Amino acid sequence: MILIADSGSTKTDWCLVENGQIVQRILTKGTNPFFQTQEEISQEIEEALLPQVKDCSIESVFFYGAGCAFPEKNEIVRLAIAEHIKAPVEVGSDLLAAARALCGKNSGIACILGTGSNSCFYDGKEIVDNVSPLGYILGDEGSGAVLGRLLVGDCLKNQLSPELKEKFLNQFQLTPAIILENVYKKPFPNRFLAHLSPFLAQNIENPEVHQLVLNSFKSFFVKNVMQYDYQHNKVHFVGSVAVNYKDVLLEAAEELHIQIGTIIKSPMEGLVAYHSN
Repeated sequence: MILIADSGSTKTDWCLVENGQIVQRILTKGTNPFFQTQEEISQEIEEALLPQVKDCSIESVFFYGAGCAFPEKNEIVRLAIAEHIKAPVEVGSDLLAAARALCGKNSGIACILGTGSNSCFYDGKEIVDNVSPLGYILGDEGSGAVLGRLLVGDCLKNQLSPELKEKFLNQFQLTPAIILENVYKKPFPNRFLAHLSPFLAQNIENPEVHQLVLNSFKSFFVKNVMQYDYQHNKVHFVGSVAVNYKDVLLEAAEELHIQIGTIIKSPMEGLVAYHSN
């Protein structure tokens, strides 16, 4: 039996897998070694995970998570898990999770489009090239946070029609002052901006909205994907933004002559298949 974890900063999805089948699924709080100590991670595992797997014979643990892109950070998570589960523990990034879920044992270009965005070229086992996403201020093109930022910017600079602007502000009960406070004074402005982006999906038939989303996806392709060998490899996506804006994403790819492969919301099913084969 193996244990696979897909972790973000808010929640961790743990799956016990036997003979290629998920036998138990467990949700715990998110884990991020950039913001948590080994002791804090260990405590969450002991209190929330261990009671549900204590009678299981676990042979290996594969943990993928936000903040797990550097050896010293990965070691914090590995030690916290190994303290409670006496089995080999492999720790990798959420981008590696996306690549293995999307491409399996084949090479390809794997991308994340969620609250943030990221991309890589994957050789069938490991990430061999990665254009830094740079976060929602300097990069993260195509992400929920950037789509929200572009929407807010256009709204406050009167680039939306008066009707659309009023509809947006009323739907979220926003004023310019509230927006500026959330972006510049409150924590996690990326999450605030990302939670506004569904307005775009709801109004995607509006030409202004459609063009905003299309341009953001084209920017993602040009600044990230087109630095890899996209002419000879399909481009795959995981994440809620990729799924919710699939038609516009495909339109952007077609305009740039980029071939799209798989688009999925969550990497877990692909990770189960990868580690079971």
